[in-house]
Amino acid sequence: MSNRVRPTVLLCAAAVMTAGLASRQVPTIPAPDVVGDWAGTWSSYNPAKGADAPKQLCAKLDAKVVKEGDVWKATFTGDCGRPYKYTITMEGRQAGKVVMFKGSADLGPRDGGVYDWIGRATDQEFVGFFTSSGYTGVFSLSRSKVEP
Repeated sequence: MSNRVRPTVLLCAAAVMTAGLASRQVPTIPAPDVVGDWAGTWSSYNPAKGADAPKQLCAKLDAKVVKEGDVWKATFTGDCGRPYKYTITMEGRQAGKVVMFKGSADLGPRDGGVYDWIGRATDQEFVGFFTSSGYTGVFSLSRSKVEP
């Protein structure tokens, strides 16, 4: 075999191997089902004083999550001195076995203005971190128990 043919044969072999690898199907991980009812708590704190107790803890936070097209909407309800209800659009993307969320919402001047937050959800856990000009905090939710 001449030296001219050898590189051509090697290039053809490499192309066939590359095409074979590219045609392999990578198994997809199903997205967790985050739609439904959730219940838990939220708290706000001062991050500069991380060891201190939360400034405010409102023991009851409920959420109902629905999916509309490529976005999720969560309606959060609870009572913290007065009842509240906020519906927030959440951008999300699957990362392995979780959905990573982010969002921004203006809750109005009475409730702290604009909040930015990030979170992650599995089939059983929905947790996140929020911040605004006046508050920083976390929330932790799990699947609501269905009463018989």
